[in-house]
Amino acid sequence: MSDKRKRVSVDQSSCIGCGTCIKVCPAGVFKIINGKSHAVRPDACIVCRACITHCPTSCITISPREYEPIKRLYEG
Repeated sequence: MSDKRKRVSVDQSSCIGCGTCIKVCPAGVFKIINGKSHAVRPDACIVCRACITHCPTSCITISPREYEPIKRLYEG
């Protein structure tokens, strides 16, 4: 990424550390640290949105800037 913003972020106050994001992420972006999920490899994210779809607390976000190219594919 050209700037310092993270592509993927986890809201630590909402994360319950269930590990679902780790199980569904094909790129190995997440790791549990001190009982909470952390995006340890945010630049590896392929923007598949599996983590967002399966997270029971909706604590994972992908920056709008990174999501835009995928959004255009589906809008035609």
